[in-house]
Amino acid sequence: MAHNFEFYAPTKVIFGKDAEKETGRQIKEWGAANVLIVYGGGSVKRSGLLEKVEKALSDEQIQFCELGGVVPNPHLDKVYEGIRIGRSKNVDFLLAVGGGSVIDTAKAIAYGLAEPEKDVWELFEHTRTAKMCIPVASVLTIAAAGSETSKGCVITNEKTKQKRAYDDNLARPKFAIMNPDYTKSLPDYQTESGCVDIMMHTMERYFTNGGNMEITDAIAEGLLRTVMKNAVVVHHKPGDENARAEIMWAGSIAHNDLTGCGNDGGDFMTHKLEHELGGMFDVTHGAGLAALWPSWARYVYRECLPRFVRYARNVMGITMEGTDEEIAEAGIYAMEDFYHSIGMPTNLKELGIHPTSAQIEDMAKRCIIASGTQTGSAKKLTQEDAVRIYTNALG
Repeated sequence: MAHNFEFYAPTKVIFGKDAEKETGRQIKEWGAANVLIVYGGGSVKRSGLLEKVEKALSDEQIQFCELGGVVPNPHLDKVYEGIRIGRSKNVDFLLAVGGGSVIDTAKAIAYGLAEPEKDVWELFEHTRTAKMCIPVASVLTIAAAGSETSKGCVITNEKTKQKRAYDDNLARPKFAIMNPDYTKSLPDYQTESGCVDIMMHTMERYFTNGGNMEITDAIAEGLLRTVMKNAVVVHHKPGDENARAEIMWAGSIAHNDLTGCGNDGGDFMTHKLEHELGGMFDVTHGAGLAALWPSWARYVYRECLPRFVRYARNVMGITMEGTDEEIAEAGIYAMEDFYHSIGMPTNLKELGIHPTSAQIEDMAKRCIIASGTQTGSAKKLTQEDAVRIYTNALG
């Protein structure tokens, strides 16, 4: 039987060519007077997107200031810098122009500005919960994290090497501007890493024990097949507009909780294992997920066998006859073949990192501590389990 659930997806989406021209009008509807624009590197300047966004705000007589330099696996120090700027400029709205790292940074700044007497990192340490958050919106440039419509954000404390998530509906973006044209300039590795992240957001909710809904499974499986098909297309034809549009929309659907309706909340241990990897080695998130998933899958699939068989049949197209274990294993091998077909790694050696035994022990310990009681659904993992998954992923 399906689990009870609440589905809350309040983000307004403006999707398609020239969608960025709507930015000023959308912000004006929220009554904002002082906007902090958050962005990453120079790509939003080179593409002309930042200039278009600035013009859209100026046309509506909206004041704005800027914070650039957000990096992948976004840093806490940049969040603190944004809070300082926001307080000095009386910022009342955060606009992220970029991908998931930029949006997550904007969300964290928004929490910090709403409760300036408290340390925002306490939210990510889960020693308190947020009471307020000033409005956030985004102009998306990377299809990957789904942060543009989700309640989550992930920040890395670069001093302690902790990469931590905080989820709260207070930070769900008010709107998301999505023009697939602005994803065309991304390097292939970043594009395909984004596709992996989109798929993993869906797979984390798919590989569960307990109740499920047929309609939710059908949505998830269709999304996964669509992303796989179009990830291959853009790998060979980076300028394909239709494929990029499909991937961009899938990224939002994958992480707005729709593909988890009726299940037990999802597994998410591959993400949690990768967070420690990203915190320690600063790897590209999607590539890190691809490198860990086969090891995780082989470690847990016997505890979640019906779901892995269904995945093999309905997503990976496995038609062979055999035992359930053989079919599940064939699905895992097929996923590895897919990762390789789009230039993604399937183990840590292919990812280019070589953790020592001590580093693996440290990551495993941090992972289980950070997970608390939520240590998986496909299989509940202990610290020793995490060590084995990291070790098996060495390659």
